[in-house]
Amino acid sequence: MNRDVLHNNILGAVGRTPVVKLNRVTDGVDGLVYGKCEFMNPGGSVKDRIGLAMVEAAEKDGGLRKGGVIVEATSGNTGVALALVAAIRGYKCIFTMPDKMSREKVKLLESFGAEVVITPTDVPPDHPDHYTVRAQTIVDQTPGAVLANQFFNPANPRAHYESTGPEIWEQTEGRVTHFLAGAGTGGTISGVGRYLKEQNPSVKILGVDPKGSVLKNFYDTGEIIEGHPYKVEGLGSDNVPGSLDMEVVDGWITVDDSQAFQMTRRLAREEGLFVGGSSGLIVHAAVELARDLDSDAVVVTILCDWGEHYMTKIYDDEWMRLNGFSIEAEAPEKQ
Repeated sequence: MNRDVLHNNILGAVGRTPVVKLNRVTDGVDGLVYGKCEFMNPGGSVKDRIGLAMVEAAEKDGGLRKGGVIVEATSGNTGVALALVAAIRGYKCIFTMPDKMSREKVKLLESFGAEVVITPTDVPPDHPDHYTVRAQTIVDQTPGAVLANQFFNPANPRAHYESTGPEIWEQTEGRVTHFLAGAGTGGTISGVGRYLKEQNPSVKILGVDPKGSVLKNFYDTGEIIEGHPYKVEGLGSDNVPGSLDMEVVDGWITVDDSQAFQMTRRLAREEGLFVGGSSGLIVHAAVELARDLDSDAVVVTILCDWGEHYMTKIYDDEWMRLNGFSIEAEAPEKQ
């Protein structure tokens, strides 16, 4: 039997996502810009890789046993990934999630049988109702529970070092010159960045931060400032996660919600890529960066998740208008 085609279960389909060239949204750009289609993972996002890796690590160290409970603070996608693994392995899941996250994500988690605890978005990171604090409280009060702890779990960046990074290197035949990713936990940019720099130290690793997040300022100054709310889901942070290795990052680019959502809608209409706002955020930064690069540049971005999670938000004209965003998907001005 061909094991590349036949899998024991859906977990065998995690990874090996394609890399596709972006053509119309890069009009006027000399270099090549590619997107790695992580939304094609079975759970619909890049987080499938770390969901599987963190569960396997917890099983290996004995923390997660038969009939156990997986608890996690999530913006949705890590929860989906963990719930997917839990469905196969027979675990229960409880997730805490900020109330800004899309209703689609909540319903998807509940469809896998997970319990979802909604917490307020606009509270400081040490507040008892902050989604990360609430998750730890649930673990403390639940027998047999383990915290996946994606923000500080070494299995998170290791999953990308061992899979996503090598895939990008192989798929670009070692020609990648720039890699751009956002950072919610920091696992993707840290793991991929470390692998690519080991292959070629001249590869530039660039983080993309939503306007309102604290990560770029921390990189620039070493200080954590007070951020402000933003609508993009899954990227950025109000503190610096332990899974983020700033040593492999060469710089940060800030993108605001409007720029992210405009590019998200353009990707659907011009590239046929139905993705979420985090993908639009990263691609906007990549296209603007590539305008200043020569024709030898090969820029690779992460297309983080599937657009169906955002039907009542980014792809809904009424929601866009109510939140002050233009619904016209206009090309950015050339600089």
